[in-house]
Amino acid sequence: MAQPEWLKRREYTPEQLAAAERILESVRAGVKVTDAVRRNPLPGGGGHVGKHLLVALYRQKVESGQWPEDGELLARLRRKPVRTLSGVTTVTVLTKPYPCPAHCIFCPTDVRMPKSYLPDEPGAARAFQNAFDPFRQVESRITSYEAVGHPTDKIELLILGGTWSAYRRDYQEEFVRRCFDAMNGRPAETLDEAHAWNENSEHRNVGLVVETRPDEINPTELAWLRRLGVTKVQMGVQSLDDAILALNQRGHTTAQAAAAVELLRAAGFKIVLHWMPNLLGATPQSDRADFLRLWEAAKGGLGLCPDEIKIYPTQLLEGTELYRFWERGEYRPYDTETLTRLLADIKPEIPRYCRVNRVIRDIPSTHVVEGNKRTSLRQDVLAELERRGQRCQCIRCREVGAIAVNPEHLELEELRYTAGAAEEVFLSFVTPSDRLAGYLRLSLPHSMRLPADVFADLQGAAIIREVHVYGQSLGVGQAQRGAAQHIGLGTQLLDRAAELARQAGFRRLAVIAAVGTRAYYRARGFDAGDLYMLREL
Repeated sequence: MAQPEWLKRREYTPEQLAAAERILESVRAGVKVTDAVRRNPLPGGGGHVGKHLLVALYRQKVESGQWPEDGELLARLRRKPVRTLSGVTTVTVLTKPYPCPAHCIFCPTDVRMPKSYLPDEPGAARAFQNAFDPFRQVESRITSYEAVGHPTDKIELLILGGTWSAYRRDYQEEFVRRCFDAMNGRPAETLDEAHAWNENSEHRNVGLVVETRPDEINPTELAWLRRLGVTKVQMGVQSLDDAILALNQRGHTTAQAAAAVELLRAAGFKIVLHWMPNLLGATPQSDRADFLRLWEAAKGGLGLCPDEIKIYPTQLLEGTELYRFWERGEYRPYDTETLTRLLADIKPEIPRYCRVNRVIRDIPSTHVVEGNKRTSLRQDVLAELERRGQRCQCIRCREVGAIAVNPEHLELEELRYTAGAAEEVFLSFVTPSDRLAGYLRLSLPHSMRLPADVFADLQGAAIIREVHVYGQSLGVGQAQRGAAQHIGLGTQLLDRAAELARQAGFRRLAVIAAVGTRAYYRARGFDAGDLYMLREL
């Protein structure tokens, strides 16, 4: 008899299979996974069963009809469940090494990597192992997620590698197509074909992210990004002080950053900004003031109002030009205590509509010459806030996570703010304890900021820039008791957005739909336009 497919993926010994069987039966009976594993060691000092085997054996039991499907059991077996608690599964890939148009003094340079990346960063290491091949990177990541019990039907694809816009467009198109090929499980002749297949693929793309620079953003570039299927753009502004930008040789100005953000918002993209404290010329005091410039003009800011932010404290690395400033005594990195205090000062200022994705880079601390070397900085900052009796209200700090949700107890909040040339409405469902179950970003532009011939879809349109429901990622069409996903929150948010757009005088509603979400929006009254999906009001 041929081996079942689940068993072919890895070779397991009879002893491992027997231990896994005992562990699964214990877990089904209510024993904690860690306790069940600990009580069933492998014979002869052979260690313990890995979760990949527990997940594989569970799936074999379900596929063979021995056990009914049990999403709650699978959730208990899942390794690092936090990775998909945001509602989607993030797959990160890197582009090949390529010259960067900038000459930032703080960036490391390694000929084996795209600019600013080091080969022992986790994502960079995976890319290097796969020779920067987009298909292999995506395929291997999906396989690894599945092996430890994570759903992979909703993929947010994050393409890193410095300045995406600097790469040749034929390379960009080929790279994206091959990523979609991996999600689709078959090669396409064209990107359009890969997109069409992905609408009903086993692994649907629900978000496509690239990173670039403010001085690369223009209407033509934005139209190209939409053709590729991009829905979110990461961009390093680093500072909003032109003197600091010049000292660090960023190669762009604050005005260019503000203009780029305004164009991105006008085109409906989700906006992720990178901000760097402790640049050459900065002080903790100047950094506090600089951070406040990110937000609404009503609060004294410049109105950039990013949807998400990555805080990347400057790290002193050997081989950078900044290192030479330090050698001459012209630069001093913040120590951990100073940096923790600074981040604790600014974090409560972050609006409820923004998510803090990171507070430190993934660069291993062994590369840091002087200054903070702690990788647990987020936990340190949260502990300091608790000591002060303060809290952060950003999206990440309020996500519902694994907490059970009772739809009857959710409250719909409407937060309005002005960002550049648009009024933004952040619609969110929150629990009585102020946990975030889902949200929608609605942009009501004051005027058309993009060429009407290229962006005809957006004429007279309010724009939905994001719809997101939190909680453990579930398969398409699945439900789980107490989970926020698949209980109709997204539909309710869309209906409210349509009502608000109609009241504001807009005649249509446009949404920047990812390729794999097109069917979702079609089912809710949207039709395909040229670059966006549209619903007449």
